[in-house]
Amino acid sequence: MSLATDQRSSSVPLSSTSMRMLELREVIFALWEQRVRTDVSQAALLQHPLLVDTLPAFYDNIAESVTAAYPRATAVDGTTAAAQHGGERARLTNYDHRAVIEEYQLLRWAIFEVLHVEQVLLTREEIHTINASLDGAIQEAVETFTLVHSGLRERVAAALTHDLRGPLSAAYTALQIILLSDDLAKIRLVAGKAMTNIDRVSGMVDEMLDTMAFHGGQKLQLQVSNFDIDEVIKEVQTDAIMTHGLRFQVIACSVKGWWDRSALKRAVENLVSNAVKYGKPDSPIKIKIAETHERLVLSVHNEGNPVSREEQDSIFQMYGRAQAAKDGAKEGWGIGLPYVRTVAESHAGSVSVDSSTERGTTFLIDIPVDIRPYLA
Repeated sequence: MSLATDQRSSSVPLSSTSMRMLELREVIFALWEQRVRTDVSQAALLQHPLLVDTLPAFYDNIAESVTAAYPRATAVDGTTAAAQHGGERARLTNYDHRAVIEEYQLLRWAIFEVLHVEQVLLTREEIHTINASLDGAIQEAVETFTLVHSGLRERVAAALTHDLRGPLSAAYTALQIILLSDDLAKIRLVAGKAMTNIDRVSGMVDEMLDTMAFHGGQKLQLQVSNFDIDEVIKEVQTDAIMTHGLRFQVIACSVKGWWDRSALKRAVENLVSNAVKYGKPDSPIKIKIAETHERLVLSVHNEGNPVSREEQDSIFQMYGRAQAAKDGAKEGWGIGLPYVRTVAESHAGSVSVDSSTERGTTFLIDIPVDIRPYLA
């Protein structure tokens, strides 16, 4: 059965080469999948349906176009299958454009390799059609991949503009007061507030840049030092109490390790902020530290509506905000939890979520106590 995008609407019979290519489709894709999982790092852990997406239909388009009389000059003629492949790679994977190109190159290799082994002799025209189809697909897929990522950047810009307006407005107001005041004590107080809001803006921008770089395949640049995580947690607790009241309980012990202090602090602050935003109002928020098997286990727990299983799969992706945020009046730009993931994975660990109505919601960072051996 042909999977081609036209669903074989033409009455033109396919050539023997085209028919043989259709018969060998699964052999070709088995070889391609084996090779692409080995050579393309972003493909290694992709589930099979996500890995192949529109490629089988595109391949059958190639097989059709090999028939000279068929009304399709190349596999990309009159179809967006290749473009949609690039779109899916941009939306659903952490591919970069080089990975998109490489997997098409590997598909080219798999096609010619299997046809050679199976002694399917190709004419010069048939070889040209296959190559032209793949070259056209690479161009269309990369163009769409780039457009989708441009759209993501526009969403970042829009969300960032919205969220930056508050602290920038507060800082601007503070500076106006300073200009109009002769009271040195008041000036110092207001200047401190302005600096706090500017620091907040700086932190938001840093998180966005770090997270986007990480999703683009770059590692977070860590400033590793030796410190006690208990000190960091107490700082976060103190700041949170000043802003949100006496809701924060710390169950901690001294755990000294080698990490990026600033990045870990911002990650914990994001988890605390998330717990305040989506947790049950006025319920306790618990921050816990433990050490086991030379690993730091740091968790933040809140009561309230659980995160559904479907949402658990997306909230660590950029813009994967929980449904509670989408349906309600919760503000946020979808970077907080992805940034936590960026920090955890850059520290050779991970972040996970456990959530139910009965258990509440717990976010857990699990990283080695000493990350230095794992830094490339």
